[in-house]
Amino acid sequence: MSETAAIEMARHALATGLIVCAPVLLAGLVVGVVISIVLAATQIQEFTLAAALAGPWMLRNLVTFARWMIQQTAKVGP
Repeated sequence: MSETAAIEMARHALATGLIVCAPVLLAGLVVGVVISIVLAATQIQEFTLAAALAGPWMLRNLVTFARWMIQQTAKVGP
């Protein structure tokens, strides 16, 4: 393998990784900014408020995922 081919493969791997990770990173950035604005507007300097605001949403997503995983494993069984 030539040096140029190795560099091209590394560049492609980094670009693909960035494309795959970008939506999650952007969502985290948006959520962080919104929570920071809420905390600054209410002058509450507690991170527990952020957890309280996002907690129900996170729990719903985890429960939905767990149900899906259980259904998928039941389909794979004998």
